[in-house]
Amino acid sequence: MRPDINIAVVPLKADLDVMTVPAVRRSIDSLISSGCRRVILNMADVSFIDSAGMGLIIREIARMRAAGGLMSLINVSPVVLRALALRRVVDFIPVSTVVEQDEVPELEPGTLPLWRRVLRINPLDPAATRSKVSELLELLPLSSDERFDANLAVGEAVGNAVDHTDGQGALVEIVGYRDRVVVEVSDCGCGCADSWSAALADGSLGISHIADDAAEEDCWQARGRGLKLMRLLADSVTIVPKTVGSGTVVRIVKLARGV
Repeated sequence: MRPDINIAVVPLKADLDVMTVPAVRRSIDSLISSGCRRVILNMADVSFIDSAGMGLIIREIARMRAAGGLMSLINVSPVVLRALALRRVVDFIPVSTVVEQDEVPELEPGTLPLWRRVLRINPLDPAATRSKVSELLELLPLSSDERFDANLAVGEAVGNAVDHTDGQGALVEIVGYRDRVVVEVSDCGCGCADSWSAALADGSLGISHIADDAAEEDCWQARGRGLKLMRLLADSVTIVPKTVGSGTVVRIVKLARGV
């Protein structure tokens, strides 16, 4: 292998399981040992990851970071993405999915919601808020996968509201429509809406965009990890300053595609 390779795409041609992990490990380890500091795993042909495959990804993330490099996953299927999300792997590695999200259609003028609820986030018990959100989502015509995605995305937003502020005054507003749910999570912190919104606008946090190393490292700092996951799971994520007082509003839209 050439010693001057500094970026490599590794296509995985089968599921990442106990049978294929040894060969994939050898390929990645060889790249890292040769001085490669940017490895992209193309997951287009991966429909399943077992515990051995998940362990491999976590191990190689650590090895690459220790070497001062970065590893990414591209063309990840929805099923594999959910497995990665459940194990929190998406908190530590840039991930892009198979297809870009479609633009979310605007609501027709005069469309009224089915219902609207506002919940106060208890910073000492955010799990209670997540549980209530989950109950409310059951009232909408979302598929089980869509509810899973929405619950996880809202949970990340709630976690950010608690982790990055004192949690006081943080609210979740859930608005149910026939074809979607709109959730706004607001806090009273110093906010980082300007930088996050700019990142979303220019694509550096887009679902299928792979930015340069510096941008990716910024994206995966503590305040950005949850946003990346929300962006992967929801149909639309916007971050804006509150119109009154200090703080940030994270707006999440999840469509009911079966309607």
